[in-house]
Amino acid sequence: MKLRRTARALLAAAAAALTVGLTLRGCTSAPSDHGARSAPSPRWEKGADAEESAAFMRLQVPQGATEVKGAVRVQPQENVYLLSFVTSEQAAEAITKDLRPDYPLAVEGPSSSSLSGDGFRPLGLTPPQELKSVRTTSACPPCVGDSRRRHIQGIEIHIGEVTGNRVRVYLAAY
Repeated sequence: MKLRRTARALLAAAAAALTVGLTLRGCTSAPSDHGARSAPSPRWEKGADAEESAAFMRLQVPQGATEVKGAVRVQPQENVYLLSFVTSEQAAEAITKDLRPDYPLAVEGPSSSSLSGDGFRPLGLTPPQELKSVRTTSACPPCVGDSRRRHIQGIEIHIGEVTGNRVRVYLAAY
């Protein structure tokens, strides 16, 4: 139990540090030897979709999944790939297991710290950190030697109930 709290605290601290760093980076002026940015940052990559996000995360959207949505938020340091879909509870748990999470899925109260920020809102979805009774975990592919995803620094996994045996899976990776 103490290990789980420590892992959650570390995840929250890392997300907060990332948010602060990106906020400060966005508020500073460009050094005089660099030209002005050609595009605002962060911004949404045009044409990026669920297929691109799934490919980045090296996962297969389950057969029969509905409401499949994805996007890529371009940021100064790294891009955040968002993917969401509705599937069965069993498929969601299989995906979570395949991502090799740091700790088991657990219900947490609404929280503002998330890699996705409000990124799911432009996809027409309520951000997972604003929902009640969402099960959450995270994965660090390099930390567990996941060679399939060694290019990914971290993945947030959120699973919220929809109806019956259907759940909405939210994934954010960078």
